[in-house]
Amino acid sequence: MRRRVTYRPSKASGVFGGVVGGIFVLIGLFVAIPTFGAFGILWTLIAVGITGMNLYQAFGKGYVGPKIDIEDDHEAGEDPEARLKKLQGLYDQRLITTEEFEEKRKEILKEL
Repeated sequence: MRRRVTYRPSKASGVFGGVVGGIFVLIGLFVAIPTFGAFGILWTLIAVGITGMNLYQAFGKGYVGPKIDIEDDHEAGEDPEARLKKLQGLYDQRLITTEEFEEKRKEILKEL
């Protein structure tokens, strides 16, 4: 079974990233550009991009966040008894070790 989950960073993490990015922009403007020239300009442009991205993630209405696919290791609606029988079959065929069998068996029984 596949589920699609959308993740959006918290507003606090976006604001924090924006503030830190703003500090790096100021460092770029007042330290990096006068000291390193072209590298300072590159530094400042990257800092502006990072700051903008973080603030957009925090306050942008159109920002949804990355999509993450989560795959469950059992079929939707498959009952624990069927899963235990399938697990026993794998163990009987020696496709999994005793340790793997016991670990997965305990996991399935916890779901009851």
